[in-house]
Amino acid sequence: MNAIVKQDSRLPALQMDEAELLDVLQSSLYPGASHKSIKMVLGYCKAAGLDPMRKPVHIVPMWDNKARQMRDVTMPGIGLYRTDAARTGEHVGTDEPIFGPMVEYDLSGTKVTVPEWCKVTVYRMVGGMKCAYTATEYWVENYATAGKDTTAPNTMWKKRGRGQLAKCAEAQALRKGFPEVGNQPTADEMEGKTLDMGPADVAQAPAAPPALQPYPADQFAANLPKWREVIESARKTADDLIQFAQSRSPNTLFTEEQKATLRDIKPVKNAAATDVQPKGEAAAPAADSCPAPTFAHVCDKLHAAKDVDALHLAADLVSQVPDTQQQAELNELYEQRLGEFASG
Repeated sequence: MNAIVKQDSRLPALQMDEAELLDVLQSSLYPGASHKSIKMVLGYCKAAGLDPMRKPVHIVPMWDNKARQMRDVTMPGIGLYRTDAARTGEHVGTDEPIFGPMVEYDLSGTKVTVPEWCKVTVYRMVGGMKCAYTATEYWVENYATAGKDTTAPNTMWKKRGRGQLAKCAEAQALRKGFPEVGNQPTADEMEGKTLDMGPADVAQAPAAPPALQPYPADQFAANLPKWREVIESARKTADDLIQFAQSRSPNTLFTEEQKATLRDIKPVKNAAATDVQPKGEAAAPAADSCPAPTFAHVCDKLHAAKDVDALHLAADLVSQVPDTQQQAELNELYEQRLGEFASG
């Protein structure tokens, strides 16, 4: 088993009338908390399939730098991390916390003597091996202040400096060993901290693509003789040519009438191939109806193109040139000519 087992969402507490449950929680587990804040707890528990009567999460008052006021934030407790790690079936123990040397701090006139750091190791079975995950946390980086305008520790961190620090180190070790339990800091780690939401990122709506315009009738009439030659010579089918032309001018769309005109053009068969050969005589080799264009021929076509459509038709011949190096040179010429039309 390597997945956290969630509780049944049909927990007795969650089947109670909400108003009644809010009163129960307010009078027992969350005294002094508003109904609004307790509703956040219920939402958290419903989403995660947790029993709110076990107090898996805490309500932590925090200073919101952006709103410039205190606000309640719902955060998991260390007990929830321990429970989720145990439910994986792979948590095989946690060492006793190891504390660093005792140090003294003078914080806004309040002197405290506390362990400098705490180290906790948790163990997980991975592929049949017992693996250790260790985290070290420092008291001065974790303690909760008595208020937003002082650096003095609050009552809990003055009275239980070692215990609070040990819970912070254990939470970090559990996150390292069991990342599926979550990455959110626990209430013990965030108590007394400032909630810095930062500036909101405003996503810019993508610009609407330009509306498709019908392929200009005059350009269609001007290009039709060249397109007819391409289709009749079987170098492209009508549908291939339509797709190619529209890929070169993505903001235009052939009308159904224009498509029908192109599709009515059929390839012209090689008459020599249909001649009946005299009996007893070997058939003359059929002439290649579509010889591969030469580098010079395609180069001349690219230079001679009078508009973008003629340039696109010439570019269609590049891939038929046998030499790949010559293809690369022709593609460079095509890009150069395309730039000329675009700029002028």
